[in-house]
Amino acid sequence: MFAPLLKKLFGSKNEREVKRMLKTVQLVNAFEEQMVALSDDQLRAKTAEFKARIAKGETLDKLLPEAFAVAREAGKRVMGMRHFDVQLIGGMTLHEGMIAEMRTGEGKTLVATLGVYLNALSGKGVHVVTVNDYLARRDANWMRPLYEFLGMTVGVVTPFQPPEEKRAAYAADITYGTNNEYGFDYLRDNMAFSMEEKFQRELNFAVIDEVDSILIDEARTPLIISGQAEDSSKLYIEINKLIPQLELHVEEVEGEVTKAGHYTVDEKTRQVELNEAGHQFIEDMLTRVGLLAEGESLYSAHNLGLLTHVYAGLRAHKLFHRNIEYIVQDGQVVLVDEHTGRTMPGRRLSEGLHQAIEAKENLNIQAESQTLASTTFQNYFRLYNKLSGMTGTADTEAFEFHQIYGLSVMVIPPNKPLARKDYNDLVFLTAEEKYAAIINDIKECMTQGRPVLVGTATIETSEHMSTLLDKEGIEHKVLNAKFHEKEAEIIAQAGRPGALTIATNMAGRGTDILLGGNWEVEVASLENPTPEQIAQIKADWQKRHQQVLESGGLQVIASERHESRRIDNQLRGRAGRQGDAGSSRFYLSLEDSLMRIFASDRVKNFMKALGMQSGEAIEHRMVTNAIEKAQRKVEGRNFDIRKQLLEFDDVNNEQRKVIYHMRNTLLAADNIGETIADFRQDVLNATVSAHIPPQSLPEQWDVAGLEAALQNDFGVALPIQQWLDEDDHLYEETLREKLLSELIAAYNEKEDQAGAEALRTFEKQIVLRVLDDLWKDHLSTMDHLRHGIHLRGYAQKNPKQEYKRESFTLFSELLDSIKRDSIRVLSHVQVRREDPIEEEQRLRQEAEALAARMQFQHDEAPGLEQPQLLGEEVDVALATAPVRNEQKLGRNELCYCGSGKKFKHCHGQIQ
Repeated sequence: MFAPLLKKLFGSKNEREVKRMLKTVQLVNAFEEQMVALSDDQLRAKTAEFKARIAKGETLDKLLPEAFAVAREAGKRVMGMRHFDVQLIGGMTLHEGMIAEMRTGEGKTLVATLGVYLNALSGKGVHVVTVNDYLARRDANWMRPLYEFLGMTVGVVTPFQPPEEKRAAYAADITYGTNNEYGFDYLRDNMAFSMEEKFQRELNFAVIDEVDSILIDEARTPLIISGQAEDSSKLYIEINKLIPQLELHVEEVEGEVTKAGHYTVDEKTRQVELNEAGHQFIEDMLTRVGLLAEGESLYSAHNLGLLTHVYAGLRAHKLFHRNIEYIVQDGQVVLVDEHTGRTMPGRRLSEGLHQAIEAKENLNIQAESQTLASTTFQNYFRLYNKLSGMTGTADTEAFEFHQIYGLSVMVIPPNKPLARKDYNDLVFLTAEEKYAAIINDIKECMTQGRPVLVGTATIETSEHMSTLLDKEGIEHKVLNAKFHEKEAEIIAQAGRPGALTIATNMAGRGTDILLGGNWEVEVASLENPTPEQIAQIKADWQKRHQQVLESGGLQVIASERHESRRIDNQLRGRAGRQGDAGSSRFYLSLEDSLMRIFASDRVKNFMKALGMQSGEAIEHRMVTNAIEKAQRKVEGRNFDIRKQLLEFDDVNNEQRKVIYHMRNTLLAADNIGETIADFRQDVLNATVSAHIPPQSLPEQWDVAGLEAALQNDFGVALPIQQWLDEDDHLYEETLREKLLSELIAAYNEKEDQAGAEALRTFEKQIVLRVLDDLWKDHLSTMDHLRHGIHLRGYAQKNPKQEYKRESFTLFSELLDSIKRDSIRVLSHVQVRREDPIEEEQRLRQEAEALAARMQFQHDEAPGLEQPQLLGEEVDVALATAPVRNEQKLGRNELCYCGSGKKFKHCHGQIQ
């Protein structure tokens, strides 16, 4: 009730923050005259001075005004660009660990230099995060002269980079790279077998460009390093033949069946479900083709993998459409990012869905993979000591940024007032009428000489628009996932008078549309241009620029609303950059996906009440509000999904931290003898307790079982029964001490044979390998647990609490298994002295073999549906259910661990 009054009296929180920062801006400006008077060498020497002051205890906050003034002056001298006052506010926002929302064309890349330079002075490193490799290299090379002028080193991390080059990039003061590469390097570091193999140092400070894209749009997709698993391509092909025989089950709202079928589709949650008839039909068909034994159920424990394949095939056919969710390129299924319209080569869907789509498209089916290591961007970026970001659209997601990451959003005032006109939506009854209206709008703009950008949500729509324009004889350029290699060229000239560009979602394109075109690109296309040629190109551009301004600037036309208001705002933001003229208009129809699924009934009733005829459009604020309300619903649902995914992954993340800490401790230690001694003691205690219950009578002891267990775990035959017969005073505690003494003596004998140094090296290698193998299997088990945990809801149990409880039990078992398996291998294996050169060659060959088997996936998390009530299924799987990638051993062959036992009696039991 009092909020509006208080806001009027004291201003919004954002306004108060801007006022606070303006005081610091005045301090920065006060240093400007002093900085101008310095020579280049004196200005450069300021960096060393700042570092010395930090070493003496001065804080970065205290240095900020002077450091910003130095960076501003360096920008003027090196790049001919002076930071505006509002850009200084943006730099302070980044330094304070907040998100700076800045409109298109306000110079986010230049703003980043302020916070980056200040924080790089600490010597702990700064990571600048971009959405693709092109932008990482471009921004690093663009800003490198400024940083190097100030004595800072700059590195860029890219995929397939030589290890030494990548290590040097991470050691630089400022490192540029993509979110994917930073995440993968973190996982790689935690698979390394020596400290020298690691790339990253402490995760100190990160500035994320297009922060909404990375921390929100990409939040629900995991980063996975995987190894190849067994081939099941024939199964996908067989099931693919069955899916087209299934029919859709349709019901009226009142529940009356209008078409009895085998499956239902929920477009809101992007889920497809088999009904009872569908299950029976599929079971009959699978039995007929020999994939299911006569009389068996799909729900039998050993057939659940088959059920997963069936659902993967069903989703591939009914939820994933060519040229919308994916394209086929060079014989491969390439996913399309729904938020940006970009293709994502190398990224694969999990849970067998990608293979099912390959089968649907009659392509070569690539082998499935097993997860070796995984994390999510949510958990990776929360590892940084300080996190900040920049984007043109963050305010609509401010609640999520604060809830998940603890990040506040600061809306930075524009340097020039916004002059763009955003018109109300035009809503038509049919898509055909909508497209006709768009064509008419385009024609009108063409006659005025205005450049037009038509934004579409899918490749299919962009190609349909292109076909319609071809029929009208209107010249245009198409920018979608199929032609993104021409992206820079198309965008560079999209602001010329009368230019028409059709583009799928423009988020993350990283290039501004300059009114009149981009004269710098024209100059760059010439070989050795003369000053006269450059002057002429500039003059021609100035005329075109003025012509476009006078005609009304860039017109943005959107062919439909996106599920997220943020994506719509990004498209709008392409017009009216830096105070330029421009306008935007959204054209909708009741046949659009968003309208049909979320908002059609209310709007349709409103249109009927007005008595609208075919071809007429409605333009009313009430309709726009209804659509935005529908978008807010979708955004809220997606937030709940991401939050739920995070709650599940937080459990995995705590376990990941423990395992990675244990691994790093092992790597850093020169001698892990104490760790091995602790393992030996714990395994012995557990083994003795299992056969000699505490406070039990000797008659209750399983001595024969204890002898066999010690032989199995420690490789030592001990005559325990004989000891007991010979010594009446040998009780539980004294027996433990005697056993431990014997085991230590046996191990010391092994050390004498192999040499202490060789055994120490071998111990570390064995424990690391055992830890990695068991962690890999644990990830698989956790995936299976996550898939089925929703069923606990039917027993009136909370699935999240059950997941936490069971995962804790599994993790405790994992830690016990690491100790037991490490001791078992070390006790049974024969160690020989190895020539140092032989050892180095062997380790290198093993590392190369492992690298060859690895696949790096930024996996899609399919089926991200609405969080549902207790008892309803919620698929929160983050990764493909993995399959072991080791060479298959026969059950009666000797086990690979060297125990001398048959595989079925040794590690075969564990697996």
